[in-house]
Parts: sequence; structure tokens; C-alpha cells
Amino acid sequence: MENLNVKSEIGKLRRVLLHEPGRELENLTPKYLQELLFDDIPWLPLAIKEHRAFAKVLRDNGVEVLYLTDLVAESLDIDEDTKNEFIYQFISEANVTSETLTQILVEYLKSFTSTKTMVAKTMAGIKKSEIPHFTKRTLSDYIKDYPFVTDPMPNLYFTRDPFAVINNSVSLSKMYSITRSRETIYGEYIFKYHPLYKIPEYELLYNRNNVLSIEGGDILVLSEKILAVGISQRTHPSAIEKLAKNIFYSSNSSFKIVLAFDLPKNRSFMHLDTVLTQVDYDKFTIHSQCLDDIKVYEITPNLKKNKKLNVKVIDKQLADVLSFYLNRPITLIPCGGEDIISSDREQWSDGANTLAIAPGEVIVYERNHITNEILRKNGIKVHPIPSSELSRGRGGPRCMCMPFFRENIK
Repeated sequence: MENLNVKSEIGKLRRVLLHEPGRELENLTPKYLQELLFDDIPWLPLAIKEHRAFAKVLRDNGVEVLYLTDLVAESLDIDEDTKNEFIYQFISEANVTSETLTQILVEYLKSFTSTKTMVAKTMAGIKKSEIPHFTKRTLSDYIKDYPFVTDPMPNLYFTRDPFAVINNSVSLSKMYSITRSRETIYGEYIFKYHPLYKIPEYELLYNRNNVLSIEGGDILVLSEKILAVGISQRTHPSAIEKLAKNIFYSSNSSFKIVLAFDLPKNRSFMHLDTVLTQVDYDKFTIHSQCLDDIKVYEITPNLKKNKKLNVKVIDKQLADVLSFYLNRPITLIPCGGEDIISSDREQWSDGANTLAIAPGEVIVYERNHITNEILRKNGIKVHPIPSSELSRGRGGPRCMCMPFFRENIK
């Protein structure tokens, strides 16, 4: 059995990667919320409790749950050189420029007896007060009243974004914002060194070192032949073309079409999966207020010109586009129903962002009760999870996981 296999959005989920919220959430403060892409401060104890309820639903339905800190630690424990490589790269990407401070941080991170604890600390952020004998040395130290030596990464519990498993390979994201750019370092080390999940760098479908951004929340695997990618605030159209070329012209790819969904470029529509997720063979959730704003483009390989693409506009309504390419009638289930108030409220808490664990069976936030009831009326089995704190990060169940293995569907 392949260790990585995702050829649909709805095949029975067998293995998934999560990150349980950690001390990085406790390093959020009102002063730095906007910079760290949060609108509010989740309460960590309850966020952990809710996240564990999420993991329990997955396990109760036959899903193996992997954790990001475990896989990174297992990758770094291959040998001491690998761990040292990670430490120096982490410090460099944290924009620590002082040679003296770099050496102090190296010694600090090496002082952890547990690699997993060390990895968790890099995620949580390192405060100046935690560094032994930290003193102001540089001009920046004196001028900038900032508590961190390395910033926290509070968005990490949305493991969907830093990379995406596509078929049996990986697109390692180039993140849109500086705040989230370092999150992909963990995926880099997993896929470079982990005993079970390492893949050759040349087999990556996209690389975090590329210039233009693409994020996992914009990538939907509709079938073995069709990939959907959002042109969003966080995914550049040229990055989609580069991904398409790599997919079409790789030796073991089955993809024939990439559909690019052009979304409004604002935080409310930050990724394709915030407005559209598949819940069954013939059903999708949708943020109905964006229906008229989505334009779709078909990208195919140009068979007459090596490694070139054909791009054309698809002049159809969204349901008709999906029906045409999936070869069946499609029902769009509106988040919050037809009422504009309910739609706005439940879209705010990611009512359209569902996680299919099997065809016609999804995990949802319990707070989106109107959307959940509409899903039930459409024959979808719903597993609600508590979400008072998790939803404050502006991401739903799909955002919080990265499928590693789904069973193939017919």
C-alpha cells in the first residue's frame, strides 16, 4: 500500500495529519493579532479539548491520526546532522541575523533532551525571556520593543495549507504571507527525511522555494484526472500553471485537466475550500454569495508543444461546470441556506468548509446548525464537533487536516 494516496475529496479517509494546538496560541496578543492572521485569541485549554474531540471522531471512524510534531521529530532523529541542519535553517528563516544570537539559539535548541519538545518550541515561538542570559546587543534590540526572538506560528493547526497530497505525490506550498512562510519547513523535513514519507525532491509537484505562492487550502482533488485550484488572495495564477505543468508532464501522473477557480481576492474568500467543498459524489457545499463571482478556467496540456499549456474560459454556471467535468448532475448546498443573515454568520465560522471522511459522510462544526441541517436533508451523514475556540482561527474541519491516504473511489 502506498503511504500517500489522495485521488479524490471523498474517498474513505484512512490516514490524516493533524497538529494539536499548542503554546503558539498562548503567544497571541491583541497587539500582534493582525500580523499573525488572527481576528481573536482562542483559549488554549478548550481549543485542545475541541481538537481532541475532532481526532476522536476521526479514529472512531477508522482513520489513523498522525501528528505533525511526531513526524517532524521522527524525521530529525534520523541522525544528528539532520537535526543540526534543521536548527540552523529554522534560525535563518526566523530572520535572526546576529551571529552571536544565532549561536545562543543553536545551543538553546540543542539543550532540549526531547526532539519533539524542541520542535514544539520552534512552533510556539521563542521569547527573549526564555533565552539564557539574553541581553540587548544590537541596535534593533534597543529600538524594537518586541518580546520574541522567533515568532509563534499560531496557524499551524490548519495543516491543510503548508502542503497538499495529490495522488501519490506532494505539492509543498510557497505560503503567501511572511507570517506563515516558515510553516512549510516542517513539511520539507518530513518529505525529505521521514522513513515512511520521504520522497525525492524532483518528484515534488511544487516546491516551497518557488517565487510565487500556492497554498493547500486552494487545492481540491476532484478525481484521478481532474484537479481544482483556487486563484485566491493566497494562490497566484502563475503558480497554478507551474503546478499544472509539473502534474501533466510527470511520468506517473493521471491528471488531464486542471480547473482554476478565480475567487474574489479578500480574506473572506482566502482559499477555495472556504467557499466550496465536496461532500458526496454529486454534492458540494457552497458559499452562495460568491456564486456569481467565481469564474472557471480549464487548463490542459498542449500536446503539440512540449511542456506548454492550453487555457480557456468556461462560460457556465458553477453547478454546470462541475456537472460537466464530473459527468453527473451536481447539487450545490448553500452554507446557511438562502437567508443572507444566516449565510453570513455561518460562513464566518466556516460552514462551507466540511471534511468528507467517506462519500456522503462529513465532519462539520456543530455551531453551523443551519448548514448541518440542510446537509442532513440532502442525505449527508453529519458528524458535528465542538468549535467555540477552534473556529476563532477562521478555518473549518477541512482546514485542520491533511489527508495522507484515501481509498480510491469508483
